[in-house]
Amino acid sequence: MLTYPEIDPIALQLGPLAIRWYALAYISGILLGMTYMSHLLKRMADPPLEKKQLEDLLLWSVLGIILGGRIGYVLFYNLPFYLEHPQEIVQVWHGGMAFHGGMAGLILAFFLYTKRHGKPFLPVMDLAAAAAPIGLFFGRLANFINGELYGRVTDAPLGMVFPGGGDLPRHPSQLYEAGLEGLLLFLTIFLLVRYARALEKPGLLGGVFLAGYGLARFTVEWFREPDAQLGLLSLGLSMGQWLSVPMILLGGYLIIRATRREANA
Repeated sequence: MLTYPEIDPIALQLGPLAIRWYALAYISGILLGMTYMSHLLKRMADPPLEKKQLEDLLLWSVLGIILGGRIGYVLFYNLPFYLEHPQEIVQVWHGGMAFHGGMAGLILAFFLYTKRHGKPFLPVMDLAAAAAPIGLFFGRLANFINGELYGRVTDAPLGMVFPGGGDLPRHPSQLYEAGLEGLLLFLTIFLLVRYARALEKPGLLGGVFLAGYGLARFTVEWFREPDAQLGLLSLGLSMGQWLSVPMILLGGYLIIRATRREANA
């Protein structure tokens, strides 16, 4: 069994102001992601955005992620509670964000932005797909520091006793997700960009990200503790697994569509 490194969730205390690792993870992921997207734009023969437009897209991204993540959590993970306590919906500082909702919000924000400015949607989403694993990596590390979203009880050597998780060792599922959804997915997309001209095939990177994340999340959910208020749903699957299925299907469709267009070009 490994020892859980108890790291203070508060990175910096400035009087009454507490700056948490979780907030820094969100900020770092978005800023580094935008920096990487800017780098990729310079490599594209026909970039879908100008640098100024990419900076404008930052605000749209933040709003899409926060609003979508919160609405997704309310609808899919704890709707009965929020129907009884609607005032809690806006109190995001109490916790409760859903990645699948945040992803849906981001996609909607990008769609509205590209439609408004007459820009191609799929190439812009491909850029976001290339950068998204950066934010996922930092976000899952922040989950680990917070001691939240821990895994199921295990006797495996990687087991850890998490604060608030009882006395039995559990899978550090946050680190599994950081490795699969963050590092591995980023490396996969990086290699496709570098060696397979993926940015020239609209929709390919978006499809790889959706399918890759969906498969990674579906797999890790076997090790992750289901949400207490939901437990396991039909077929013994968690909510995270059921929400990942549409991502895998849509991602597969985009991959097939992009490769077929390339073959027919």
